[in-house]
Amino acid sequence: MYEELSGKTVLITGAGRLQGIGASIARRLAAEGCNVMLTDVGEGSGSQTSEDGLTPSDSLNQIAREICESGGVAAAMTCNVLAEDDVERACRLTKKKFGSLDILVNNAGIGYLMQPLTEISSENWDAVLGVNLKGAFLATKHASLIMIGQGSGGRIINIASQAAKSGFPHAAAYVSSKHGLIGLTRVSAIELGEHKITANAICPNHITTGLGEWQNDYFSKNFGQSLEEYMKNMASRIPLGRPGLTEDIANTCAFLCSDQAHYITGESMNVSGGEEMH
Repeated sequence: MYEELSGKTVLITGAGRLQGIGASIARRLAAEGCNVMLTDVGEGSGSQTSEDGLTPSDSLNQIAREICESGGVAAAMTCNVLAEDDVERACRLTKKKFGSLDILVNNAGIGYLMQPLTEISSENWDAVLGVNLKGAFLATKHASLIMIGQGSGGRIINIASQAAKSGFPHAAAYVSSKHGLIGLTRVSAIELGEHKITANAICPNHITTGLGEWQNDYFSKNFGQSLEEYMKNMASRIPLGRPGLTEDIANTCAFLCSDQAHYITGESMNVSGGEEMH
């Protein structure tokens, strides 16, 4: 659909879940002809260690392998977005392997540390704010430096959330981190615009990935509903009648990376079936 994306290189953080948003974005951009570097944290048994000493998890390797088997171009490496040296190395090695770094997708996030406000530990607060916000800052910083040096512009896509626009119970840290991510998106757009680098955020509503299944179970129990009742009530709030799909986010990401979106920056785009309208 977007021929101009062919040959561009994208780095995606938090892309190690087989059914996750990051993996879906990777598959879509690879189908557009992008070179895709998938990153995530952790080591898995039986994983392959690259010549650079970076050991992707089993699932991360599997996603990269599936993309390559489908005719795309992909590689994988570990990256702890809380460690600045890790992030800088991931950006540098992506450019070294593919010759450029044109698109950054900040997808890494923690969405499972849900507690009432009065029960959140400072450790859990720091963990959520660290991955969801500091990690995006570090990746934006180092990817932007490479993009500026290349002199050919670039795209930064932050995967935010409906929680970047509205508050939700038991999610103070998550909501705060995603609201902060919108602020980072706006400042990035202002400061990087002179280098023809756009920065935008995508704000999905609930998507039932593996993490989403955990959230469904958690909230249905806390609200005293069966899982079926909880999901039915969720769908009833959405004008288009269903929760989001990972493909909905991947499609939006591809558009924002394309030339058709070259004059869009600093925006926080709702992709929620009409559930979120501001």
